[in-house]
Amino acid sequence: MSLNVKGLSFAYSKGKSVLYDVHFDIASTDRLIALIGPNAAGKSTLFRCIAGMLRPASGTVFLNHDDMTAVDRRDWSKRICYMPQSTASSAALTVFDVVLIARKHLSGWRIADDDIETTEKLLARLGIEHLADSYVGDLSGGQQQMVSIAQALVRNPDVFLLDEPTSALDLKNQLEIMSVIRAATYEREITTIVALHDLNLAARFADRFILLREGQVVEIGTPEDILGSETVEATYGVKLELFSSADGSIVVSATV
Repeated sequence: MSLNVKGLSFAYSKGKSVLYDVHFDIASTDRLIALIGPNAAGKSTLFRCIAGMLRPASGTVFLNHDDMTAVDRRDWSKRICYMPQSTASSAALTVFDVVLIARKHLSGWRIADDDIETTEKLLARLGIEHLADSYVGDLSGGQQQMVSIAQALVRNPDVFLLDEPTSALDLKNQLEIMSVIRAATYEREITTIVALHDLNLAARFADRFILLREGQVVEIGTPEDILGSETVEATYGVKLELFSSADGSIVVSATV
């Protein structure tokens, strides 16, 4: 699987461009990629453009050499799964219902035993099987985010685009969910791009970084290369020090 973004530019209104000539290539060997950058860098907009939800002013996206502009939008939605940072709560539906519906997304509504079994196993894997009969609208923000992650992972796309999937979770759940996301990515041999603000979380789980600043990709590389560069310090306006934890993970310390 290869994902290639070529010359992508986007503006919500005249004179207010958000993305400027964005280029990057993700090879089949790249698995979990962290999209990092400060607030208003354009990360969510970039995801929506790649997912086909927004039409770029220029440029395009290629998935396995298929041009997004030449693929039916319904088919593109099957191949690229986008999970936004915030999702509307479905007050009248249970957790099990919304995850099962996500599994049947764009594939017809006849429910098989395999669909039910897959949904049950995923809820158990995420540790939220006890919420199966709860209404989504009654859940806390963190629980709703766990459900949103389940809605994404229950599908089988070529690419996951996950926008801040851990923002409402406590530390333990952040680590557990990122572990599940990484494991699912490797098991399925697909590509996952995760937008993250937490550089320590990104460094612990990502294979590569894409650094976005003011609507442009300014660096792509390994976590060590990006976090050790002056560019990332200038982008965030901080000084960074890198350490190695006992398990070999990179630990980032930031000072203003």
